[in-house]
Amino acid sequence: MTMPLEQPLAVVAGACRAPWGEAADGLPGAAPVPLPNVPGFVTSRFSPLVAAAVDDCLGGPEDGSGPVAGRGERTAIVLATACGDITTTDTATRRMVAGQVHSPLLFFQSVTTSVLGHLSKRYGITGPVSCVSDGGELAPEALELAGVVLEDDWLDQVLLIGVDVAAAERVGWVRDHLDGAYPLGPLPDGDAVVALLLRRATDADGPAQGPPPAAPLPDGYGWMAPLVALCPANGPRPTV
Repeated sequence: MTMPLEQPLAVVAGACRAPWGEAADGLPGAAPVPLPNVPGFVTSRFSPLVAAAVDDCLGGPEDGSGPVAGRGERTAIVLATACGDITTTDTATRRMVAGQVHSPLLFFQSVTTSVLGHLSKRYGITGPVSCVSDGGELAPEALELAGVVLEDDWLDQVLLIGVDVAAAERVGWVRDHLDGAYPLGPLPDGDAVVALLLRRATDADGPAQGPPPAAPLPDGYGWMAPLVALCPANGPRPTV
């Protein structure tokens, strides 16, 4: 799959994760067991999903030999999400309506990019962080933003993350009331995430590959399907 970008981007590494259990049956990247919690984050699977996909994409930071090693200050992060962490938002709203004391952890993780601080510390990433959301075609918007970020010569690569958790009642209300004026693109069947490490095609290690052959987009990932299709599994590194 190709996207109309100003400059070709090479997919250096990639990983996708779907929820474990029945909702993930048959999906690429389905987690075989519950994903581990992220220290300091509670209730929602938004942050564990992001952390799991990034770890799968970049490898553990412990040995210092991954694709971010020595490039932390020249690595940017772009996070794309249609609805954000709606589990945290809904939990905080219900507590407020019930007159309960607001949880400081929920306040912290209500910021969509808060988990990126945890990951940046683990991997030593100190480049710029951006977040994008769009009601329609979010995958090409996210890729376009990644390309714009890499127009800065001092950056080598960008970690692009697409994530959404299972749609809740709030999302259904938005679709019913606003979809005519602000069309929403297809959402994943459940919790889902994809992480891609992108570099300029001319900067990627080894010879740049041509665009990958067109292939059916994976079901179940909603707007993230074009990004999942770019995850390099076996074969040549794709260029978009």
